[in-house]
Amino acid sequence: MGNDHRTRVTKILIRKAFTDLLKKKPIQSISIKELCEAAQINRGTFYTHYADIYDLLEKMEEEMMEDFQKALEPLLSMEPEGLTPVKITTGIFQCLKENADICTVTLGDFGDKEFALRLINLGREKCVETYSRYFETATPKQIEFFYAFVSAGCIGLLQKWLAEGMVTSAEEIAEMAENIMMFGMGALKSGNIQKNFKEF
Repeated sequence: MGNDHRTRVTKILIRKAFTDLLKKKPIQSISIKELCEAAQINRGTFYTHYADIYDLLEKMEEEMMEDFQKALEPLLSMEPEGLTPVKITTGIFQCLKENADICTVTLGDFGDKEFALRLINLGREKCVETYSRYFETATPKQIEFFYAFVSAGCIGLLQKWLAEGMVTSAEEIAEMAENIMMFGMGALKSGNIQKNFKEF
């Protein structure tokens, strides 16, 4: 029990030191030495848990992806009729808020943008299915391109949300994203801003 607690605390210290450094410089410029100094651990302790800096990043991303999948599992297993994209988006944004440290890094200047897209795409299949029901005359290809466009837009929205300190609720951000997706500039008009997939 004691060892488990120490291991957990050590990993938290390493993770915090790493994300703090990654806000300032690219991963290839971070040395094990400075990371250990920042985390106040010795090199041997670091190598007990990770092979190198890249292994640390990979494991952090794997853990976060597992957390996301567990959090979204109840949503993604729902019947299509009861599921809306705004529910999926809210779930994803809430998970992001709970992992704000790595998200700040992922979406920052030196972050792993591919990982950010993987997170956004977790609910892709269900979202595409829902959009296909909503836009009945759209072709599968059009839906795919639409989703690619809005996914990239969500990355920008997340960056803005992080910059403000995530003070806006995950649900409000998700509704904003859906309104923008559905109505474009029209989402800024008072008549349209209230419309979202909750009514769908």
